[in-house]
Parts: sequence; structure tokens; C-alpha cells
Amino acid sequence: MSYYNPAEIAGIFGDASCAKAKMPFTKFALMAIMGGIFIALGGLLTVIVAGGMPETAAQNIGLVKFMAGALFPVGLIMVSVAGADLFTSDCAGMVLSTMQKKTVWMDLLKVWILAYVFNFIGAQFVAWFMAHDTHIIASEPFKGYLANLANGKLSHDWYTVFIKGIGANMLVCLGTWMGYASKDIIGKALGIWVPVMLFVTLGYEHSIANMFFIPAAMYNGADITWSQFIVDNLIPATIGNIVGGAVFIGLVYGYIYGKK
Repeated sequence: MSYYNPAEIAGIFGDASCAKAKMPFTKFALMAIMGGIFIALGGLLTVIVAGGMPETAAQNIGLVKFMAGALFPVGLIMVSVAGADLFTSDCAGMVLSTMQKKTVWMDLLKVWILAYVFNFIGAQFVAWFMAHDTHIIASEPFKGYLANLANGKLSHDWYTVFIKGIGANMLVCLGTWMGYASKDIIGKALGIWVPVMLFVTLGYEHSIANMFFIPAAMYNGADITWSQFIVDNLIPATIGNIVGGAVFIGLVYGYIYGKK
């Protein structure tokens, strides 16, 4: 089975990011909304399956965490294969393209800001209309699982969430990187699946996923305020995601596989 080597991946990843920066506003906004929707659907799938295993959780919580990890990557696989956009993978991709002089720093900031805002809109669409309004998470054990998941994400101090954010986006961007290595869909899906499964199973913090999990719990009656969500989780997770993706993947691989 043939695949692209790391130097080729760096070029492909950079080219894809450059294309996003040059895309018309409306098209990019729609891509980012779809990215938020796909990630949120992956999150909703984990709530239904992992949340529906309370007896297993009582005996073997690690197995339930792995089940969530095994299912969540469907969101990023859809983002990659269907051609949506995700802020967290842009953290690495835009740094790569800027280091390759295909884009400039203003392009990077524009893509990051627009992707983040419209990913949020897409995630809320799923959290409210496709999860809350359908009542599929309104009954137990799903309601309790989601509330416990959201409260658990808010139980950590700022520094812990920040570090978990670094870990999450190192792995998400690595998944995107490995997905670009493949020349077929099966290989792409497998390359994405391994690192993303790892980050979810380990319980790291992904800002776009949390835009679904925590508001969905709030819409479903969890005693959480928007200020708690934003200050205690979303801000430190986002900053950690930027560091994990931009520094540990974008800058590192941009330096290793960039111009000699």
C-alpha cells in the first residue's frame, strides 16, 4: 500500500490550508459550520453508546472510555473525507502554510477566528436541534452520563484544562497529518482514528467537542452556566489546543520538513 512520506504530507497539508485561506467567506463559513456539525455528531454518538453502558461502567470504566474513544473519531473522519473545516486542525495547518510562505499571518488569524466561530454555530445546531429537540438524550442513562461528563470537564483547575487541551490537539492534528498520508479512504480513516481515539480515551480537552458536550448538557437541564463553561473550560481548552496544534505539530513539523 503506497502512502505519502512526511515531507510530502507537509506540502499537502500546507496547500490545503492555503486553499482555505483564499476561499470566499460564505463557502468557508459553510465548511466550518459543517465541521462543527460533524464533530458534534461524533460526540452525540459517544453519548448514546458509551452513555448507554452504565452497568459496564460500574465494573470497567476503562472499557467505556475506550468505547467513547473508538466512536468519536467518526466526526473528524467525516470532516476530512467530506471536506469540512475544523479550527483545531487549522491550528497546525495554517502554521505550516505560513511557514511555507503560502499564506501570511493575517490569513492564519482570519482562518482561526472564522473557523472557531462557525464551528461553534455548527456544534450548537446539533446540541439543540439534533440532541435536545429530538429528546434522544432526555432520558436515563444518557442524561446522567452527559451531565456527569460536562461537570467533570468543569471540575478541573485552569492549568489542568490547559494541559489537557495541549494533549488533545497534538493528537487531533497528528490524526489530520496521518490522514493526509493515505491515498485511499480506508487508510485515511485509520490514520485519523488512532490518535483521535487516544485523546478521547485519555480524557483530554478538545474545544470544539466541548462546544457540543457542555451546552448539550446545559440544554438538557444540567446546572451549568455559560460563564462557567466559557471561563472554566472553553478558554483554557482553546489556548491549550492552539499550543498543542500550532507549536507541537505545526511549528515542529514545519521546521523538520520545511525549507532546508
